[in-house]
Amino acid sequence: MATVIFYEKPGCASNARQKQMLVAAGHQVIAKNLLTEAWRPETLRAFFTGLPVRDWFNYSAPAIKNREIDPGGLSGEAALAFMVAQPLLIRRPLMQVGDTLMAGFDLPKVDAWLGLASADTSQDLQSCAKTAAQPTCRHE
Repeated sequence: MATVIFYEKPGCASNARQKQMLVAAGHQVIAKNLLTEAWRPETLRAFFTGLPVRDWFNYSAPAIKNREIDPGGLSGEAALAFMVAQPLLIRRPLMQVGDTLMAGFDLPKVDAWLGLASADTSQDLQSCAKTAAQPTCRHE
């Protein structure tokens, strides 16, 4: 199976479920903190190849929820500058296997890319999963 470098927000319930799904399918997951990584615009940009700029963002980030940033109205360069300054804006997880990079956890795409065994690919594992015990994500 694959070794997946998995950039996550520690404490995120959705990221935890995503990692569990990868491990259950036999993949090795190397988790890294998305928020403390020393991102550069060119490094981040590679994860978003083929995606429109609006799909590069974590819509649970406070700056977006508070309408301080409008992802739909930004150029790629401006979006990357905001993300380098505020990593909470980055759509997560970011994943890398060898030279292949992906942003987000679209189940059918991840399954086609890596294989997820018998996982239920109809689940929504991209949205923030809030639980009764954790009604909000720390640092959205």
